Amino acid sequence: MKILIAHNAYQRRGGEDTVVDAEAALLLRYGHEVQMYRQHNDALNGMPKASAAVTAIWSQRSANEVDALCRQFRPDIIHVHNTFPLISPSLYWAAARNGVPVVQTLHNFRLLCPQAIFLRDGRVCEDCIGKVPWRAVTRKCYRSSATQSAVIAGMLTTHRALGTYRDRITRYIALNRFARDKYIEGGLPASRFRIKPNFVASSAQPDWNDRRGGLYVGRLSSEKGLDVLANAAERAKQVRLEVIGDGPMEDLARQAFGTSWLGYLPLDEIMARMGRAQFLVLPSICYENSPRTIVEAFACGLPVIASRLGALADIVQDGVTGLLFNPGDSADLAAKMAWASVHPEEMTRMGRAARAQYTAEYTPERNYEILMDIYDDAISTVHRGIRAA
Repeated sequence: MKILIAHNAYQRRGGEDTVVDAEAALLLRYGHEVQMYRQHNDALNGMPKASAAVTAIWSQRSANEVDALCRQFRPDIIHVHNTFPLISPSLYWAAARNGVPVVQTLHNFRLLCPQAIFLRDGRVCEDCIGKVPWRAVTRKCYRSSATQSAVIAGMLTTHRALGTYRDRITRYIALNRFARDKYIEGGLPASRFRIKPNFVASSAQPDWNDRRGGLYVGRLSSEKGLDVLANAAERAKQVRLEVIGDGPMEDLARQAFGTSWLGYLPLDEIMARMGRAQFLVLPSICYENSPRTIVEAFACGLPVIASRLGALADIVQDGVTGLLFNPGDSADLAAKMAWASVHPEEMTRMGRAARAQYTAEYTPERNYEILMDIYDDAISTVHRGIRAA
């Protein structure tokens, strides 16, 4: 199979970029021909603001380049990850002109929320679901800028009116049931959705002996609940907690966690620490989509203490593969961390269940099977000349 992967890379590399590279490597490993169509947000640094705004809504450059790739590479399918802001939805129209099916992975909620994470003033906000997102402009939801928020709102409104998201994408990949249901609530056709989670390659066999303490791995930012974690750590001083990551709240991390804040670490060292920890903490106050960190933890046999919020409440089974706490409630989180630290046998049981769930749902092999089914479905739909309804 010939697969064209399209992705607009972020200036700050994150989990989405990692997923794109991992999926490309997986497809190559199984013998497929893969070509990347990639643009990088570093190009925004030298671009006039007006040009960037127009490009986000419709990039003629992307349309022309995808047209050329369809003629030269002749892909069986185009798998799109992120088009904002440099690739733009013009890609979908170029694919349709060439009769190539499009599969779109929804890594965040950008098509429903200009900010992409449903968060405003530290609380979940769903005011724009199924509506023209003018509120995002007046509230400056994207990067605290009315202008930049207006660009995204304009992109969404334009392409909803054109039917781009309804008619030009053959299949959507949601990472979990919660995300799928939220997108359907926002107006996308239910019949086009398939669920495929992220995956992590791990051949290590977990050792559940002598595990101690908690671990936080992620961006140091408000939406990730770092202040909630800091307050919980202050309440549960007896619990050993290591914090890995960097970001805008590094000063708080330095003050709250001292030498237990380890900064940025490479993935192999993170996985090694996951193999020695008793639990992972995920205190997000926004709708996380499908954090790779959870899959990495499950692969290491590490149970997760997570906010009872959005997809996290579906992925982490309370009392089975981890514990859930009330979102934003540092006292509840502290209580769960303290309980975990003095119940090693129960945490080991949850860790074993987490590893079993990883083996059943999150391995590369299982992911490949699901992805091929989605590709075959999309290709057969277009070849039959049937517009997915």
